[in-house]
Amino acid sequence: MADKADIVGRLARGSLFQRLLGPKRKPLRLIAVPRDHVEGDKRLGKALLSGTLVWGGEQIDLHDVDFGDVGVATPASRHLSTFAWLRTLSSVASREQGARIGEALAGRWLIAHGTRPDAAWAPELWGERLIFWTAYAPYILSSRDSGYRSALLNTLARGARHLDAQADRAAPGLDRVTAWAGLVTAALTLEGGLPRVARAESGLMRALAQGQFEDGGLMSRIPQQQALLVDRLGLVRAAYFAAKQQIPEGLENASAAALAALHGVTMGDGALSSWQGGHPGSPLLMSALIDGCGMRARPLREARGWGYHRLAALGTVAVVDAAPPPLATMAPKGSASTLAFELSDGAQRLVVNCGGPGLCKSAMPHELVEALRSTAAHSTLIIDDANSTAIQPDGPLGRGVSDLLVERSEDSDASRLIASHDGYVRRFGMVHERRFKLGNDGKELVGEDQLAPKGRRKIKGEVPYAIRFHLAPGVEATPTADGMGAILRSDGAPPWHFRCRGARLAIEESLHVNARGEPTPSQQLVIIGEVDRLGCDIGWQFRRSS
Repeated sequence: MADKADIVGRLARGSLFQRLLGPKRKPLRLIAVPRDHVEGDKRLGKALLSGTLVWGGEQIDLHDVDFGDVGVATPASRHLSTFAWLRTLSSVASREQGARIGEALAGRWLIAHGTRPDAAWAPELWGERLIFWTAYAPYILSSRDSGYRSALLNTLARGARHLDAQADRAAPGLDRVTAWAGLVTAALTLEGGLPRVARAESGLMRALAQGQFEDGGLMSRIPQQQALLVDRLGLVRAAYFAAKQQIPEGLENASAAALAALHGVTMGDGALSSWQGGHPGSPLLMSALIDGCGMRARPLREARGWGYHRLAALGTVAVVDAAPPPLATMAPKGSASTLAFELSDGAQRLVVNCGGPGLCKSAMPHELVEALRSTAAHSTLIIDDANSTAIQPDGPLGRGVSDLLVERSEDSDASRLIASHDGYVRRFGMVHERRFKLGNDGKELVGEDQLAPKGRRKIKGEVPYAIRFHLAPGVEATPTADGMGAILRSDGAPPWHFRCRGARLAIEESLHVNARGEPTPSQQLVIIGEVDRLGCDIGWQFRRSS
């Protein structure tokens, strides 16, 4: 214990402190504490109180935890190191009770990582840590031990200095935004930091420009990351309010656009649609984020960059992926989901994509996780079981969809979306075009899939195709007598009738990854047929019973 006390003591005094502030300065302090209005997950908070950090499929025993041994190699260990769990702790613990846990773990973090930069000093980790250390300062700075307090504040300042030099080394997208967001927060809340706010603001706006489409969506096209982006920007705004500083107009606009893009991919139950390996998440947590982020925006309906188009009418919502997959630099594990869609009636999901483990470590077999990235795991058309964009053996996406055309129109009767992609032109000489029409009464979604010849390559003979409509768990499909339709029954909505023409219909087993990242059995409707060199045209319809 003497060695540990010596480490904290060295962090609290002497050369490090003087290098930061110069000689004869008053002790470092926070001049503002941002208020986090987002309520944490009480289930995870109760686990923390009992001494266990739960994150996805991982658990970390916090009794006598050694941050050095835990490291930051897994999502759970990174979450532990960022102190973002302070939000969940605050949802179930009083300040006094939470401070006992928060300060104990902060002290152990200082012992393991406070003396010199290591993997825990990655820019994105420091950015998130600064955001939550400042927002939950009462949970880690209530101690009467002046040595501990000085050590923590000193290390916080060193982290900010580290970010000032290293933030742009974070991966483009959410990581880089997080790094700069942490630096802005530190500059606003740490004594003497206000003169450095302008530089931090400039870095944050640059990171947003590099990682965010003009319509507000992240270039990774991962909805779960989009939720984190909204969260980060909401907490940065809270820092401005706490410091009584004016929020830059550009940051306000980017924040509102990010929220609108997030709204655009939520379904009728308020949770996310499943794209790019993600799952819906918790409707309650999504509601807490949206209610607590301090911003308001309407759902983005026509997203040219973000790529997710939203059709909505009287409680019926359809979200369509009408953009090429993300670049590997933005999403190393992207999915071949072009022209897939999800459909909900009120809070009842009807058509879904299979989804994936999201941003947490999965207990699912690696082979299954990889299969969930395929075109077949999404509600769209696939030719000869070939992905519309290739998934390479080492993980990243390869060749496939590069050119995608979109037309959208609205009138007094319906919303219409027409989109086509070239993902099958190289291998099969076919363009896939998909048409959607959602009536303004929300009772009918009419679709059409067309394969049209293009380019020099021609199909020899006939090649099989399948159009898959993965159904949400709890939706039961009963085939009609003629074999060309099905009745979809669920507890949460009136029956829906499905019909198709131009091919035969089958009902098969499927799965859907739930809010906890676990696979749940379900069914799928599959239109099966063959296409020749002349192409084909298949129509289908979902209609709600009156």
